[in-house]
Amino acid sequence: MPETSIPEIRLTRSMDGLTGTASFTFKEPISLPDNSAAAAVTGMMMSDDEGILQTIDIEAQFDENDCPVTITAKHVMNSPEDWDRFMRFMERYAKANDLSFQGPGVMNSN
Repeated sequence: MPETSIPEIRLTRSMDGLTGTASFTFKEPISLPDNSAAAAVTGMMMSDDEGILQTIDIEAQFDENDCPVTITAKHVMNSPEDWDRFMRFMERYAKANDLSFQGPGVMNSN
């Protein structure tokens, strides 16, 4: 199910540039209905004209009524090619959602 809330995205990259991580934090996600179980969150897919990037490294936090509060997804890039591919996705995502980079590795809405 597509998530329409815009996440905070933090990027890290190893000193040698060979690996990296993108952490997405969705606050008050709307892709999960109220009273959904944490087991309903099984992964995140990022789709563009080049294909699909995906991760199953997902954590969800729910309030006392089992309503979603945050979803955090981590996408690991294991090579410079993976990093470049992810950055091409992010350029498209940023343009489509009127986002910009702020500081070292943080993307926010304008």
